[in-house]
Amino acid sequence: MCICVDCHWVDRCQAYHAVERQHGAAHLCSRPDFLPQQPRIHVQVQDLAGGGVGVEWDVRACRSFQRDGGRWLRLCPGAALPP
Repeated sequence: MCICVDCHWVDRCQAYHAVERQHGAAHLCSRPDFLPQQPRIHVQVQDLAGGGVGVEWDVRACRSFQRDGGRWLRLCPGAALPP
């Protein structure tokens, strides 16, 4: 899972914005202004049912990470956590 969901910067982060774009998800912020230091984005190719292929993007490490447990859920009350 993407560490961004528990990061203080998630709604302002340019790396998370890129992950949202790759997932086709709605953006938390249309113009993120926070440039994270050394984000490590893990990209995984997955076989899907029916012979398709999917791609999963997750930030797995970041020098700018500041733990704020549940931050994404507080920003998006009632929404399911992103995949």
